[in-house]
Amino acid sequence: MGVPLVEQLTFDQANIQVESVVGDAGDKNLFMRGVFIQGDVKNQNQRVYPINEINKAVKTLKEKITSGYSVLGEADHPEDLTVNLDRVSHVITEMDMHGADGIGKLKILPTPMGNLVKTLLESGVKLGVSSRGSGNVSEGGKVSDFEIVTVDIVAQPSAPNAYPDPIYERLENYKKGGSLLELAEAIRYDTKAQKHLTKGITNFIRDLKI
Repeated sequence: MGVPLVEQLTFDQANIQVESVVGDAGDKNLFMRGVFIQGDVKNQNQRVYPINEINKAVKTLKEKITSGYSVLGEADHPEDLTVNLDRVSHVITEMDMHGADGIGKLKILPTPMGNLVKTLLESGVKLGVSSRGSGNVSEGGKVSDFEIVTVDIVAQPSAPNAYPDPIYERLENYKKGGSLLELAEAIRYDTKAQKHLTKGITNFIRDLKI
C-alpha cells in the first residue's frame, strides 16, 4: 500500500445529483450520484490519475459492491484510511467508469451523521465528495498502484472559491454551533432526541449565509 491520497470535488465539479426515492414502506431514501474520482487531468493537489489506474481501482470497488461488501463512507474525511463507524453517513451502492472518470451513487443512511447530511441536502446545501485511497506518486505527480478505500461526503472541497468557509468551521464559530455539535455527539444513540437536533440544525441553516 502506498501513501494516503485524498481528492475532493465540489458539488458542481462532481455534477452531483440528489435523488429522493420512496421505499415500499413509505420511507424516503436519499441518494447522491455523480463523479467520484477524475482521471487523466491534473487536480487541485497537482496529481494526475491515468485512466488505466482509475479503471482498475473502480473495477475493484465495483466488484466489492456487487459481491455484497458494504463500502461505507463518512461525513467529512478523516486524516487516515480507516472508516470510523461513529462517523458513517452513507454506503456506496454503485461505481462504474464513464470516459476517464469514476462515477458512483451513494445512499444516505439513517445514522447520526447520515441524518445531518440529509438535513443539509434537504435544506439546499451543496455538498461535495472526496475520494479516499492510496497509491504511489511520482515527482511529476503521476499516480500509480491506486486503490480506492471509499468516497466521503465533504462540505469544503479543495477547489478554489468553491465555498468561502467550511460548514463545520461555520458551525463551530456560530454562537450556537458548538452546542449543536456537542448535542449531536451526546444523542448519538437517542433517536427521540435526534428529532430535536434536526430542528435545531434546520433553524441554524436558515441563518447560515454561504
